Amino acid sequence: MAALATAEVCDSNAAHLTSGDLRVLQPIFQSYGQCRAFSGPIVTLKVFEDNVLVRALLETRGEGRVLVIDGGGSMRCALVGGNIGQLAQNMGWAGIVVNGCIRDVDEIKDCDIGVRALGAHPMKSNKKGIGEKHVPVHIAGALIRDGEWLYADSDGILVSKFELSL
Repeated sequence: MAALATAEVCDSNAAHLTSGDLRVLQPIFQSYGQCRAFSGPIVTLKVFEDNVLVRALLETRGEGRVLVIDGGGSMRCALVGGNIGQLAQNMGWAGIVVNGCIRDVDEIKDCDIGVRALGAHPMKSNKKGIGEKHVPVHIAGALIRDGEWLYADSDGILVSKFELSL
C-alpha cells in the first residue's frame, strides 16, 4: 500500500478533521526504522514497563497492520528492541508506534518497518505479561481505537476512523 502524504490528507479532509473522524497526533515521537512513511489498520495495546504482550502480538501475522502501544509514556525502560523490531518485519507488520521507549536503535534502523517512539532507553522491560489488548488508548492528545487507520510520514501521524484515499 502506498503511503499517503499526511499534509495532503489534512489539506483535503478538513471536514473529517473538524468532526474528529481524522485526528493528528501531537508531534512528540522520534522516527526509527527504515520506513519513514507507513500506514495500516491499527491494533492497540496498553502496557506499562512490560513487553510480554508486545512480543505476543508481533508474533502473529501483521498483514500490514500497525501496532500502537500505550506504554504510559514511561521513559524508564524500553518496550521494543532489535529482536522485536525484526520479528515485526518478518511477520508483515507495517509499523509500531510506542508511547514509551525503544532500544537497540542501530538494529531497529535496519528493520524495514516504520517505528515511532518517544525516545531510546538501554534498559529492558519487565516480563510479567500484564496489559490489555484491543482497548482504546489515549496517546499524544488523541483517542485511538483498535481497527482505526494510522498514517505516518515525516510530517506527522494521523489516525482515521476509516481507510483514507486521495
